[in-house]
Amino acid sequence: MKKIELSDERRSALVAHLQSLFASSFDENLSDFRADEILDLMLRTLGPTVYNQAVADVRAHLQVKLDDLDGEVHLEEN
Repeated sequence: MKKIELSDERRSALVAHLQSLFASSFDENLSDFRADEILDLMLRTLGPTVYNQAVADVRAHLQVKLDDLDGEVHLEEN
């Protein structure tokens, strides 16, 4: 699997969210560098699991739709 990459805007928003979370929940101020490193660690460790689950969920959802499609377009043969 390829590395999970985020847009600059999304990365900045997540770094800011981590900084806010640490400040409010742990009374700790994170520098941009530390928040960015934590984000990278989370992407490396949690990213593949979340990605794989999302793919499995989409596959199951599409399979249900394909099964429904067969019932919707199937014509009885004489």
